[in-house]
Amino acid sequence: MPMFQPLKRDGLIGFEGGGDGQVLDLDTAVKDGVLGGVNGGGGVVDEKLDLKTMVKELDLQDIPSVFICPISLEPMQDPVTLCTGQTYERSNIHKWFNLGHLTCPTTMQELWDDTVTPNKTLHHLIYTWFSQKYVLMKKRSEDVQGRAIEVLGTLKKAKGQARVHALSELKQIVVAHLMARKTVVEEGGVSVISSLLGPFTSHAVGSEVVAILVSLDLDSDSKSGLMQPAKVSLIVDMLNDGSNETKINCARLIKGLVEEKGFRAELVSSHSLLVGLMRLVKDKRHRNGVSPALGLLKPISVHKQVRSLMVSIGAVPQLVDILPSLDPECLESALFILDALCSDMEGRVAVKDSANTIPYTVRVLMRVSENCTNYALSILWSVCKLAPEECSPRAVEVGLAAKLLLVIQSGCDAALKQRSAELLKLCSLHYSDTMFISKCKLTRTIQ
Repeated sequence: MPMFQPLKRDGLIGFEGGGDGQVLDLDTAVKDGVLGGVNGGGGVVDEKLDLKTMVKELDLQDIPSVFICPISLEPMQDPVTLCTGQTYERSNIHKWFNLGHLTCPTTMQELWDDTVTPNKTLHHLIYTWFSQKYVLMKKRSEDVQGRAIEVLGTLKKAKGQARVHALSELKQIVVAHLMARKTVVEEGGVSVISSLLGPFTSHAVGSEVVAILVSLDLDSDSKSGLMQPAKVSLIVDMLNDGSNETKINCARLIKGLVEEKGFRAELVSSHSLLVGLMRLVKDKRHRNGVSPALGLLKPISVHKQVRSLMVSIGAVPQLVDILPSLDPECLESALFILDALCSDMEGRVAVKDSANTIPYTVRVLMRVSENCTNYALSILWSVCKLAPEECSPRAVEVGLAAKLLLVIQSGCDAALKQRSAELLKLCSLHYSDTMFISKCKLTRTIQ
């Protein structure tokens, strides 16, 4: 086999690609931007910076390919070169050798020498590139943090349109920069921003405040402060009358409050809140509001007073009718809500009276997820138990019996199988044995 000679010259580094070696001089590479983003003389590199820390914190996507280890596809931090001229991360190539391989992973050439040589030139290039990116990121972060503090100071005294402009700028900063979000929280900005919500707050100010708050990591005290009735009332008003973006932000902010320990159910037992959420759910022009709306309806539907209000505003048929159009996550939330509504008599009656409840829930069985099957089965059990003579035959006619047999034969949870067997028995009471077997499509199911 012909010997493969690596590219070796003082001050130069060789990279193999498709059999053609590319030789890079360090100064030329930096000066001409060969590595994409390293500017010669573009800032002093601090040799004390830790490369591992920089790689982790930067989490960049546009890293030069020559910095990437061919084995792990991650940036190299300790590059070493084989006798073939190929360079790898030291730990990765040692793992390769420990598996008993005596070949170059990239070229699959047999190695005549398993010695690895530290590639100091490439290491310096990698270190220089990441250092300059890291220093630039830190500088930008400091600039952003400083600006966020300045805007917070302005908010404390600004009024009218100046306040709206300051809030708008702060919103843009916190949405775009993680460090700005941390700074706002650490500088006590949450209380400053929350204090702007009140019974006389304009929607122009309120929408910006909500957009900022929903971007921040709020602690328990901050959430407790937002649970004041006057603040919740304003948020609910904006949920009904704001822009689509504002409505979504309001739903997400209230959901964050609902998840807090000190939350009181009466805060969301609001006709206006539920109407606003159902408008989001039904909005065919802006489908991005469906998930936030269902995401809030799901946790609040466990409260009896909320369920009663949902029935009174006609939410049940609206939820049933959108089931076929929902993605799996939203479908699971909608079925959870309908199942929760079935825990009360008025809810069960409303679910039963909805024309599409039975065909749509039967269709879901064994098609999406076990959770969806569980909720759909529970809904069907509730309506068939409530009105067996009316609902059981309708369910069987749209294929329920065959679906139940599939559940029983599947690897689903034992409790789910038991519920399926009970529902199957309930449905069979309204047919002769021969007729029911034909309705089950038993032969087709077993096949």
